[in-house]
Amino acid sequence: MTISLQLKDVSKNFRAVKAVDNVSLQLFGGKIIVLVGVNGAGKSSLLRVIAGLDKPDNGQLLFNNKSINDKSLRQVATLVFQKTVMFSMNVYDNLAYGLRFREMPEKEIKEKIDAALADVKLSGFEKRKAKKTSGGEQQRLALARAFLIEPEVLLLDEPTANLDPYSATIIEKAVLARKSSDRIIVMATHNLNQARRIADQVIHLHAGRIVESGLRQGFFENPKNELTRKFINGELEF
Repeated sequence: MTISLQLKDVSKNFRAVKAVDNVSLQLFGGKIIVLVGVNGAGKSSLLRVIAGLDKPDNGQLLFNNKSINDKSLRQVATLVFQKTVMFSMNVYDNLAYGLRFREMPEKEIKEKIDAALADVKLSGFEKRKAKKTSGGEQQRLALARAFLIEPEVLLLDEPTANLDPYSATIIEKAVLARKSSDRIIVMATHNLNQARRIADQVIHLHAGRIVESGLRQGFFENPKNELTRKFINGELEF
């Protein structure tokens, strides 16, 4: 069965700022959904609401057609931040931390970590100090850490921002390989070329609202909204 996540009239305010403004949206597994928009459009705020990290002020979220609250969302969703945080330990222990917390057998932990490191092209990094690795390597480790949890909803906030092309390509390929009917993947990016490469569905956010949503080809080749056309052409001001 293809899983789904639905947002109905969801809003989130931070004082006078409408970070997420009356958003209604239905997301399905088996697709990579990419959020685009200028800085401050609401991409990160929307991801945080979907991840259960910020409780919406209004609206409702449904997971597989059943109402779900922020606490329950945190059980099924994982958000990989743009700026990742590594513990002061080696790579292996960083990745094993969450699995040990779940009391997974050590043999199974090792098998999963070996596979996750291979997915992000970091096999052999197990004994390295995680904080001593490069920015690109740390972002790939953060992705591997998310893979290990096997979330039903995988959320990525600008996962390749400021990374070298090699690391960015590895991350894109690893994300594409995770696409399946029992997993929803949503990624925010400012890189329109990246959206063209990997998105199945593209959603344009502006001032906390969805101004256009559509399949990749139609979105870029025939945008219906004038704001979207200007954004794609680099004409849209903040």
